[in-house]
Amino acid sequence: MPKLLLATLLPVLCAAQERPAIDWPKLHEEAIRHFQALIRIDTSNPPGNETKAAEYIRRVLEGEGIAVKLLAREPDRANLVARIKGNGKKRPLLIMGHTDVVGVQREKWTFDPFGGERKNGYIYGRGALDDKDNLTACLMNMLMLARLKTPLDRDVIFLAEASEEGGGPVGIDFVVANHWNEIEAEFALAEGGGGLAVGNTVKYLTVATTEKVPRGARLVATGTAGHGSAPRLDNAVVRLANAVARVGAWQPPMRLNDTTRTYFERLATISKPEDAARYNNVVNPEKTQEVQRYFAEHELGHWSMLRTSISPTILRAGFRTNVIPSDAEATLDIRALPGENLDAFYDLLGGVINDPNVKIVPNRSYRPSAAPSRLDTEMFRLLERVQKDVYPGAVTLPTMLTGATDMAQLRAKGVQSYGIGPLMDEKDRSSGGGAHGDDEKIMESHFLKFVEYQWRVVLEMAGAR
Repeated sequence: MPKLLLATLLPVLCAAQERPAIDWPKLHEEAIRHFQALIRIDTSNPPGNETKAAEYIRRVLEGEGIAVKLLAREPDRANLVARIKGNGKKRPLLIMGHTDVVGVQREKWTFDPFGGERKNGYIYGRGALDDKDNLTACLMNMLMLARLKTPLDRDVIFLAEASEEGGGPVGIDFVVANHWNEIEAEFALAEGGGGLAVGNTVKYLTVATTEKVPRGARLVATGTAGHGSAPRLDNAVVRLANAVARVGAWQPPMRLNDTTRTYFERLATISKPEDAARYNNVVNPEKTQEVQRYFAEHELGHWSMLRTSISPTILRAGFRTNVIPSDAEATLDIRALPGENLDAFYDLLGGVINDPNVKIVPNRSYRPSAAPSRLDTEMFRLLERVQKDVYPGAVTLPTMLTGATDMAQLRAKGVQSYGIGPLMDEKDRSSGGGAHGDDEKIMESHFLKFVEYQWRVVLEMAGAR
């Protein structure tokens, strides 16, 4: 074998030879057991009660000799941190999942939302997709690293955090502000990614490298109060209605970043010709209006990825039928692109509304803005490489989430953070049962494959060379 080729292949061959053998069937059953147990702990937020889940994880980890710390601003809402030490050659890797879930309307569920029931190849329960699947994968990673006594170049830190669904001061904000030394890392893996399977074919796997930032606001319209029998030209309700209509008809400016540009370029390579043409013409001046109109009608996620978006969600006005109120108010759900100049954006919005008696009142944001995680890092390249092994034939798509996660706080501290997740079958995307939905569920095979995928990434990123 030529020396140059041998030198190229040797690191790959050594990594493959040193990869520990795993009894996956046995580990699969254990992973499902822990997954079901965590789903069965009701951590609906509010009120949260995440300490119950943290205590379960603590018992499991301490049973394997892994030291654990509970970090709590409030006794019932603890965060858990565990660390497996490496030799310190490289900075730590943080893996994290959140223990809280959104609430449920039990009467709309076919299954017990906190039963963790297995049926027809699925596991049902609140948190099955958000985020106790990821939480369990992190737990299994720590158990395997400890049992195999894996030599590490990096510390591997596991954070099971509280209150991701509701924000507030007890979760990631508390840990970052008061215990940053416990979780400081070079890279982080968390929720936010996933993939699409069509039958037996995996089309793509997404890796979230950035996300839009919640930046809500209120529109407050004012006028003169009066008797309902005498209509007024300065009626606050009419002013508000006109303002909301103008906001709803406005298309904010489009802007791409490295993540969304790469996303559309790669998505075009695996799409049908007519779809690929749209993705390749997102910024073509001659085609962009046609593409944007199609996205607004048929691909809302893509429309939102391209701009700071606004959705009017709540209206408040009046208290009696025969009284014209002196003020009226609308709530706007604004999701800002990373790096958006909000002062300039509010100025644009004010020009669209064009009424001096309608004020824009920004709400307090509970997540910071931060630059997207890079696509040229050791971690992103590894995610792409492992994807080709675990999900052969698929494409890795860097993506910008239109929702929000607690990776925002990590990115704001300089941690290169990447959201990953399990596959979802195409048929399940439109049939209900998704994250935050009734009868939330995950296919067992996709959950177990994700555990393997995360293990490969953690092992190859943190394992000693």
